[in-house]
Amino acid sequence: MFVDERQVLVVFPHPDDEAFSCAGVIRQMTNRGIPVTYACLTLGEMGRNLGNPPFATRESLPEIRRAELKQACEAMGIQDLRMMGLRDKTIEFEDDEKMIQLVTNLIEELNPSLMITFLPGYSVHPDHEATARAVREAVRRMPVAERPTVLAVGFANNTFDEVGLPPIKVDISDVMDNKVAALQAHASQTAWMMEETKKRVDDGSTMTESWLKSEAFYVLNDFLDA
Repeated sequence: MFVDERQVLVVFPHPDDEAFSCAGVIRQMTNRGIPVTYACLTLGEMGRNLGNPPFATRESLPEIRRAELKQACEAMGIQDLRMMGLRDKTIEFEDDEKMIQLVTNLIEELNPSLMITFLPGYSVHPDHEATARAVREAVRRMPVAERPTVLAVGFANNTFDEVGLPPIKVDISDVMDNKVAALQAHASQTAWMMEETKKRVDDGSTMTESWLKSEAFYVLNDFLDA
């Protein structure tokens, strides 16, 4: 899957959004030599966690998360990381046209055949939703024949009930270690969770963390003109 993409553009608001949602698919694509650009809108400087045990402060967290993001990109094979400089937990208050233009500029520069972002209405966090809306509108304004395919991640509790199961599910077992490495790179936010995950894997849990072995997506294009 995704073997013929000319360019992939990933747009998320926070460091670690990509690790949870699509690190495996990204690694599979970079392994094939497909260029991937990641536009991360903020440094996640308002993240709730400061490490477990704590190793960051409110003052040091932005630079720590910057370094973590770079490390995660190494795990995913991303060579083009764009840190867009917006402030965490304020994207929902940015002017809509400013956000749409930001995405439009990236699309015009990179001409991606594939994009990855959140699914509007089903991504929980206000920054997630604002990002998803900007991507949706930027792509919707394009001529239909020129639109990239947009894979969208939806995980609100009502997602399956309202829009059904994601039509695309990708087996990432072959790059699970890379996904784990990307998650571990974001240690200030994920250390506690990854420790619990490791315990369950080591204990032979029947879950064996299926979320580490597959990634699922909606196709945002299906929602553009509804």
